[in-house]
Amino acid sequence: MPDYDVVLADVCKTYPGDTRAVIDFNASIERGSFVAMLGPSGCGKTTTLRMIGGLEEVTTGKIYLSGQDVTDLPPSQRDTSMMFQSFALFPHRTVLQNVEFSLKMRGIESTERRRQAQDMIALVGLTELADRHPRDLSGGQQQRVALGRALISRPTVLLLDEPLGSLDYSLRQTMMVELKKIQQEIGITFIMVTHSQQEALSMADSVIVMSDAVIQQTGTSREINEMPRTRFVAEFIGNNNLFDGILTSLSGSIALIEHGDSMFYVSIPDGQHHHSIGSSVSLCVRADWVVTGHHPDMANRIDATYVATEYLGSLETDVFEFAPKHYIQVEQHRDSRNQVYKVGEKETLCWSAASAVLLD
Repeated sequence: MPDYDVVLADVCKTYPGDTRAVIDFNASIERGSFVAMLGPSGCGKTTTLRMIGGLEEVTTGKIYLSGQDVTDLPPSQRDTSMMFQSFALFPHRTVLQNVEFSLKMRGIESTERRRQAQDMIALVGLTELADRHPRDLSGGQQQRVALGRALISRPTVLLLDEPLGSLDYSLRQTMMVELKKIQQEIGITFIMVTHSQQEALSMADSVIVMSDAVIQQTGTSREINEMPRTRFVAEFIGNNNLFDGILTSLSGSIALIEHGDSMFYVSIPDGQHHHSIGSSVSLCVRADWVVTGHHPDMANRIDATYVATEYLGSLETDVFEFAPKHYIQVEQHRDSRNQVYKVGEKETLCWSAASAVLLD
């Protein structure tokens, strides 16, 4: 346990009326890591964050910080700090006074706390704005002040509740890089709550995907993106195409799925087969692993009708209709082909057995 800054063991939160907000949450968070809890509104991620910080009581289970059981300790006795989406800055205090506030409350002598605050302000890039008030700062600058104030006490764990949620798109892109850079420089464990998969997958070393009060999957950004385990994760993360069918046979590591008049082949890694013959299953294939045209070397192929194209910078996503209201997306670099489709045009779509994932 000393190797982990945070351990949650079978943590549950039930509100009056038997409303279960968090169910059997288990996680071990390594020291100095950046972890994101990702999921839609109401899935339990913010409640979990608040239980770690002591702002919500745990119904059952245990929470450990640096090996110490803090389940029943108040926030003041936990070595954590929290950064809220609203920033919650003191409007009548300057940047310097906001950042040094927690040191002042601890009784640290004014010269020393000013020195520490100035160092922290330099770390978050606000030295020239130290004497300004929050009303004179941009949203991004206010966010940096809130970050500096949260970090000044050098907590074991910094808890971030939607820290970029109030920023516009371009500023959010910049702050994602800055936040990750600062976390790496100071080496403090960050636990961030977000509903943005871009934020989670871009910044976090490990991502915990939640839905309906339970953990759906935990893994690195690549694992979550490339190997979703459940239908929810496949739908929520990335740009996945999903199919339902019946598992008709297993031959070695290849599963054969019957979908109407179509048959799909899925390569199953060792130890990841949890389905029985004849059971209903779902599979997914990422949009960037589907290709257009006839490819004899690929096991899976379907015919679909072109609907539209979505342009995203250097990428474009062609949308095809495979069956009524069943749309398939094909993501490709714009320069990789010169095909221009007409609405209603037929096309063959292909992917390999190894590109498909059989979901739990």
